[in-house]
Amino acid sequence: MLAPDLPGHGRDAAPINSVSMRSYAQRVADVMLTADEPVMLVGHSMGGFVISAAAEQQPHAVAKLVYLAAFLLEDGQTFGDVAASDAGSQVPSALVSSPDGASLTVNPAALKALFYGDCSDQDIALAEFSLGPESAAALAASMHTTPSRWGRIPRVYVECTQDRAVSIVSQRAMMQRLPCDRVVTMDTSHSPFFSAPDQLARHLLAL
Repeated sequence: MLAPDLPGHGRDAAPINSVSMRSYAQRVADVMLTADEPVMLVGHSMGGFVISAAAEQQPHAVAKLVYLAAFLLEDGQTFGDVAASDAGSQVPSALVSSPDGASLTVNPAALKALFYGDCSDQDIALAEFSLGPESAAALAASMHTTPSRWGRIPRVYVECTQDRAVSIVSQRAMMQRLPCDRVVTMDTSHSPFFSAPDQLARHLLAL
């Protein structure tokens, strides 16, 4: 199992104003092309856009797509299109724009309620340490997928019923527009890799 850092995230020091959704997808595509066989891509939250874009780019290298409380966007949609219709999301009111408008961060006071409601204090501290600004340009990008490439790959959605970032209503609306081959339900917040890692691992291994 690999968890590559996207450009400008984690240990990758790329300036946030130099990254784009295209560079995110290219990073994932480059990693999966080193595998000996088609891979299962798991995308969390914004990562749903990234794995869709990577799969569209290299469909032959992907065996399955797994969307974990993630944005499952139709061709031509943006994050804003989904967020605007998600009355249950607390993200819009917690976003803070940089003075130049190039990046966005989340108000630290809102982090626990928004992303980590059922997580331990230790995990929340780790998450806060690891979080950084997000590229506004990347978040404004439009999804581009085709039935013959992305559309031919089996997909699974792992829904999180206590999610306050991507509400369960929004998750299910996305699945209604783009049905998945299988749906797994977890009674967790937006971050089950912290709050229920063993359960999440079992679900992923079963796939």
